[in-house]
Amino acid sequence: MSTREKSYPAGSFSSSHEGGRLAPAAVAAANRYALTLLLAMGGMLVWQAITYFGSIPRWQLPSPWEVLQVLGSEPGLMARHALVTAQEALAGFAIAVALGFALAVAISHSRVFERAVYPYVVASQAIPIIAIAPVLVIWFGFGLTPKIIVIVLITFFPVAINTVDGLRNVDRDMLTLMRTMGASQWQVFRMVKFPSALPLFFSGVKIAAAVSVIGAILGEWVGANEGLGYLITVSKAQFLTARVFASILVLSLMGIALFFFVSSIERWATPWARRDAGPSVDMETRR
Repeated sequence: MSTREKSYPAGSFSSSHEGGRLAPAAVAAANRYALTLLLAMGGMLVWQAITYFGSIPRWQLPSPWEVLQVLGSEPGLMARHALVTAQEALAGFAIAVALGFALAVAISHSRVFERAVYPYVVASQAIPIIAIAPVLVIWFGFGLTPKIIVIVLITFFPVAINTVDGLRNVDRDMLTLMRTMGASQWQVFRMVKFPSALPLFFSGVKIAAAVSVIGAILGEWVGANEGLGYLITVSKAQFLTARVFASILVLSLMGIALFFFVSSIERWATPWARRDAGPSVDMETRR
């Protein structure tokens, strides 16, 4: 049998072809985060070398290995407090997104509402949260409520402002076309304004996702008996610096995970944004 007449098992060519087609995506994903991982590993090695060869006391700067040992030796403690902080951050984040979106829709559709409320939305960011957090504890106690209020006050602003900009920066020709065809206000919003505002809306939501963990920690620092912010405060007083760094590491991973979760929803909800990017996205993926 000649080489050209050699038979192959069924499906072997298609599997190889699909594997060759999927390989560039996997390689692109690896290349995208390779530099980030290398930079993190380099920073950890420098940190480890400083603590090993330097004369810095362990209570002042623990080594990365000691931080990882804390995570391995106290998994139950870290998980219990991390779960409390995660619940606070997620609850405050969800309320902030809903509130920011509702305010943005009302502001963009009513000049009266905009003149009455928009200045207060901007002024809310001039209030030092760390100063009013103790007042919230006095009013609502040490429970979940004051933490959620702190998170909402910190995170709703980027959602509201970005969404307002997105709802206003709509193609005027599309609005004229929809009105010419007799579309209602709801139809204009659903078919034109809302899809147009989604990219900027998700930009605000991603910012809110990143800072929601910060809001939870601020609330726990002022008044709490559980959570990673509380654990950091107690560990700092006992000079358990490795546990402090371990808590910070968990908080960082929590914020990163929430950010990438929102990013994945954004990619699913705005597929046209990737198509509009054109060949440049494909070229970047193939590198």
